[in-house]
Amino acid sequence: MRTEVIVVGAGPTGLMLAYELTLAGIPVVVMEKQLTHSTQSRAGGLQPRTAEVLDLRGLLEPLLAQEPSENTTGGHFATLPVELDCRPWRTRYPHPVNVAQVRLEAHLERLLGEQGVPVLRGHEVTAVAQDAEGVTAQWHADGASDGGEVRGRYLVACDGGHSTVRRLLGVPFPGRERRMSAVAADLTLASRSETVPTERKHFSQYTRSAGGFHAILHPIGPDLYRLLFGKLSGEGPDRETPVSPDEVREALRAVYGPDTELGELRAASRFGDAVRQVERYREGRVLFAGDAAHIHMPIGGQGVNLGVQDAVNLGWKLAGTIHGWAPAGLLDSYHEERHPVAARVLRHTRAQAVIMNPGRDEELGTVRELVTELLRLPDTNRYVSGLMSGLDLRYPGVGPRLIDVDLTTEDGPTRASRLLHTGRGLLLSLDGRRRSVGHRSDRVEHVMAKTDEDVDGAGALLIRPDGYLAWTDTDGTPLDTALARWFG
Repeated sequence: MRTEVIVVGAGPTGLMLAYELTLAGIPVVVMEKQLTHSTQSRAGGLQPRTAEVLDLRGLLEPLLAQEPSENTTGGHFATLPVELDCRPWRTRYPHPVNVAQVRLEAHLERLLGEQGVPVLRGHEVTAVAQDAEGVTAQWHADGASDGGEVRGRYLVACDGGHSTVRRLLGVPFPGRERRMSAVAADLTLASRSETVPTERKHFSQYTRSAGGFHAILHPIGPDLYRLLFGKLSGEGPDRETPVSPDEVREALRAVYGPDTELGELRAASRFGDAVRQVERYREGRVLFAGDAAHIHMPIGGQGVNLGVQDAVNLGWKLAGTIHGWAPAGLLDSYHEERHPVAARVLRHTRAQAVIMNPGRDEELGTVRELVTELLRLPDTNRYVSGLMSGLDLRYPGVGPRLIDVDLTTEDGPTRASRLLHTGRGLLLSLDGRRRSVGHRSDRVEHVMAKTDEDVDGAGALLIRPDGYLAWTDTDGTPLDTALARWFG
């Protein structure tokens, strides 16, 4: 089997990357060792920047049409009782969007299937070898006595925190071991006490501790709950030990009383607070993205936020490299831009793990009180909301994200995000002046438009496919210089 890019892992990162490459006309094969879809909700929502990125490709609207997001509460930092306000960031999604990770994955896999992209489930990669021309991955099919191999020009490992590709290549994964063990479970309740929440609230109102356990129990659907729990001591079985119904029953009774009884345990898994990151996101013709490149304590949808943006940052750069128009260094800029972003998330998730303080240590309690007061200050809240949502992201030498303003083009009213559905770059002229993209019309579209909203005071903007400003007419840099830098 031959292709251009082998994507290992069919989680949100791998599927989003496969979609980006397909949009750019790059043949891709996705290999996933799990035979069936996970039914666990995992991340229960999308951060505002993730929602914007999906909007850039027209992917969010169909998801919201299936199940509109009714969330009107802001995000949280370390479960502290202050809503994070994203409105100062001029986003259409000032609150986290209630789209579960499992729904996003199913939607992306369905779209890839419609495009004829192979998502080979039950195919576990057993060996990876690369040379000057490409990468060969050997695989073994679930339930079969043998397997085969696939050859591509590049391979991208999106196969999670316990990445097989990373292990096969001997790539170090430095960081800190986990210091606690906890459980995430989707379940129904046969009965419940008055302490069990029945409606969506700010996340801080779901946290409880009692009987030697800490827990967060919140509704995620009709009669369906998501429970996060662990012992206050931090002790617990290793990741591979199955979560038993009796274990869940013990935690429910300890925290929510004997009147709260488990109904059905739908899905459950263990997690910890280990923090790790690969030193380089590119090893020759193998690249790393999502949890294969970085892991942290799962809190606030940060994993999905990072992974989806890894994919959208890498996709167009890898496509340009394969098509042959990428300027020197474009593919390496994936590491240069995304590695510091993940490092920052690892730092603030570590800080949150300390501040959350489920044991309510008296000294850490005073820290919680102080940080809570600080979050009530508008400037602090804006800073932290930008940090948690990803809306504040700005790469070195690149402008901020494009604000999704309302526009009027020659074809009628639209939004800025809809002009990026093709996955190409965009030259947007708002001053009535036509400009040229030269021979790059296959990778950059030029659109004339008008708007009543301010777009960084610019009359013209060059926007990268991932939605960040590569140039404006206020930069003092010639347009052609920016075009050559990003689009060859």
